[in-house]
Amino acid sequence: MKFVDVHIHLSDSEYYGKIPDIVENAKQTNVVAMVSNSMNLETSRASLRLAEEHVGLVYAALGIHPWNTSQLASNELERTIDFVLQNGVSNEKVVAIGEIGLDPQYAKRKEQKELQAKVFHEMLRLAEKLTLPVIVHSRWSTQKILDVLSSYHLRAVLWHWFSSPTELLPKIVERGDYVSEGPPTVFSTRIQEVVRLVPLENLLTETDGPVHYYGPFKDKLTAPAFIPDVIKAFSEIKGVKENEVAEQIYRNFVNFTQIGL
Repeated sequence: MKFVDVHIHLSDSEYYGKIPDIVENAKQTNVVAMVSNSMNLETSRASLRLAEEHVGLVYAALGIHPWNTSQLASNELERTIDFVLQNGVSNEKVVAIGEIGLDPQYAKRKEQKELQAKVFHEMLRLAEKLTLPVIVHSRWSTQKILDVLSSYHLRAVLWHWFSSPTELLPKIVERGDYVSEGPPTVFSTRIQEVVRLVPLENLLTETDGPVHYYGPFKDKLTAPAFIPDVIKAFSEIKGVKENEVAEQIYRNFVNFTQIGL
């Protein structure tokens, strides 16, 4: 079986000095692709550098996370846009714009909300212009993001670690979007319900490393080795054999990224 991790933050400081181990871990687990998601300009540069160092295994998603919008340095938005435009055209190592989105917890004041929305729109315009899919952070903002997405012609959309509200899942599936879930599928009834409701053809697997987890993953460094456990959980929820789940997730990944692995 081949496994994929569509959402991991390899450029996070917690992984500094550990990338060789993460890469070896992926190979031993038969994880054939990892998408390094970015948070800002610095991590976008680092994600692309990692993709260049580990061709065929690591790919880059470039962009500005909603948590970082209020911490942007002078002209960082413009410089990030320029960086993505320079590197996102005909570069097979860049497979998405991400992680982008909205998060009201990190935009409580009016000016913060406006800036977060501006950055999200700029990232969506980039994705539209470059014909790249987007990887979306939607905590407490699903309906707002659905409203925003309706104004753009995007190649594909991935709702990363979607948890609620489940009543909007039919709309997400109807749009043809993807939903990715990770280690919490093993122990979280809420995430298990999401996986149950989303067709297998719309699901992808992730770790969101270096985020730490409970259950069987407690006190462990989040790594691609977790993905087989996620596939097993998907299999139990869907009542489909693990190898069939893994094959479909792999096809979904190829469809989403357009990577011919």
